[in-house]
Amino acid sequence: MPPLVDAANLDLSGVIRPSDGVIWGQACAEPLTLVEALVAQRAALGPLEAFMGVNWSGTVKAAHADHLRLTAYCGAGHNRRIADAGALDICPYPYSQIGPLIRAGKIKSEVVLLQVSPPNARGEYSLGLDVEYLAAAIDTARCVVAEINHRVPWTSTERVMRAEDFALMTEVSRPLVAPPYGAPGEVEVRIAQHAAQFIPDGATLEFGLGSLPDAILAALADRRDLGIHTGLICDGVARLAQRGVITNARKTIDRGVTVCGVLMGTEVLFDFADRNPLVQLRSCEYTHHPAVLSRMDRFVAINSAVEVDLTGQVNAETAGGSYVGAIGGQLDFVRAANLSPGGVSLICLPASAGAKASRIVARLSGPVATPRSEAGVFVTEWGAADLRGQPLSRRAARMIAIAHPDFRESLERAAREQGLLRG
Repeated sequence: MPPLVDAANLDLSGVIRPSDGVIWGQACAEPLTLVEALVAQRAALGPLEAFMGVNWSGTVKAAHADHLRLTAYCGAGHNRRIADAGALDICPYPYSQIGPLIRAGKIKSEVVLLQVSPPNARGEYSLGLDVEYLAAAIDTARCVVAEINHRVPWTSTERVMRAEDFALMTEVSRPLVAPPYGAPGEVEVRIAQHAAQFIPDGATLEFGLGSLPDAILAALADRRDLGIHTGLICDGVARLAQRGVITNARKTIDRGVTVCGVLMGTEVLFDFADRNPLVQLRSCEYTHHPAVLSRMDRFVAINSAVEVDLTGQVNAETAGGSYVGAIGGQLDFVRAANLSPGGVSLICLPASAGAKASRIVARLSGPVATPRSEAGVFVTEWGAADLRGQPLSRRAARMIAIAHPDFRESLERAAREQGLLRG
């Protein structure tokens, strides 16, 4: 039986060695007490390598790079600030590759810090809010340290843990990290109304991070038998499932079950998922695997972008020189949707960044996360541009039509200069 240590007396020196790679859960699933101990004790423990996901808590800061080599797959949350300070290395991997890279030792995972639920009657600890790449990290780690949080729901996770799986345990009752975004605004609602027309009854949905997925889900209240297969789920999934809209009844795989990798939301979502066998958290080696995705009909991938160009290229990573997004699972899911019978890829974004700049641009200012060869339907608050099967000139015209009116003239001029529009 591993030692159960009071949170105030945590000493990680017995489980973490210099040069170890340390991985922990992201967003709401961050084990706050363990990460706080890690950064407080870093000088005595280090040097260490730390791989992070979405960082909503701000526990890890740029100053901690003095003894921690910080890497992350994304710039979400406080990661942007760390990256701007030059203290964060970005790993531009498709999400489908993160698990295999961990298993191959390319991403080090000697120690995993887990936030888990209290045990059930069989003594099994659920991973609670997050499985995705943690599954591979647990399998390859030398030791796993557990933060048992009484606020964490017991969910159906791909694997469960027992006390003997842990090298060290601590027990807390702390609020889970809350999402930094609020309810959808007017722009998100308008985008959702345009996106909803491409989502039929019986579709299986994937979506990304932020308030926009909640807006789109809210616009689907009149649909029937929607399914979910995605990297993450948010509060909107809980609301639609409780109304009987999400049943997963027509899914071609995992029928009857919502499949995701991580829960990112509030108590609305956590209460819904608690002891609910119809919500299953799986590894990203399953949720994002091409062989799995290829088996789904009517697959609708709903993703966002920092900016898109007139030909359908997507920058999902950088804005104004700052790393704010990620490659993530977008390309994995976009390709799957394009190949799915009855499926479609939707890239949804506001047409402009306030009055300052158009997010539909003549040339991308950052890297191409999704190439124009995978272009599907682009949606803003001004409408939808279906680029499927369209040549460049028609693509440009359709993209200009959904740009903010203040920028359409300059975009048309730039398109003519590039030879994308004629006449």
